[in-house]
Amino acid sequence: MNRLFLFLLTGVLVLTGCAQVAEGEEVEVHNYWARAASKGDNSAVYLLLHNHTKQDDEMIGASSDSAEAVEVHESKIGDDGIMRMIPQASVPLPADGELEFAPGGLHIMLVGVKKDFKPGDSIEIVLHFRIHEDISLTVPVMDTAEMGGAGMDGYVAP
Repeated sequence: MNRLFLFLLTGVLVLTGCAQVAEGEEVEVHNYWARAASKGDNSAVYLLLHNHTKQDDEMIGASSDSAEAVEVHESKIGDDGIMRMIPQASVPLPADGELEFAPGGLHIMLVGVKKDFKPGDSIEIVLHFRIHEDISLTVPVMDTAEMGGAGMDGYVAP
C-alpha cells in the first residue's frame, strides 16, 4: 500500500511540474511566413517567438519535410561588406521575451526545397526548443515584395 501511495504521489508531482508550463505559460509564434522559391533553390521562414514563461529557453533547431535540410542562420555583414549567413546551433529565447526572425537577421533556412513554393501555398515546419515542447506550424508562402523582405542575392555562406 505504501508503495502504491508513493508511486501515485510521485506521478502527481511530476504532472504538477509539467502543468506549470502547459497552463497559459507557453511559447507562442506570430507573424510567420516563408519566402517563395523554385524547386531545388533555398527559401527562408521568418517569424516572431514570444516566451510567456518565467524560464529562459533556447530554440535549438527546426525541421521540415519540404526541404533537403533546415538550418537556423543569422545574416551579418562582415568587415569586407559582404552579407554572410552564420549557422546558429541554438538561439536564446529569454523568459517573458521575444525573438524576431526577419529578413536581414535571424531566419530559418530551407535548403534545397523539394517543390516550388508559390505565394498562396503553405509548408509544414516544426520548431524545436531545449525546454518547451516542439511547435508545429503550417506556414504560408508569401512573395517577398509583399512582405517587405529583401531578396537573397548577395548572400555568401561562411
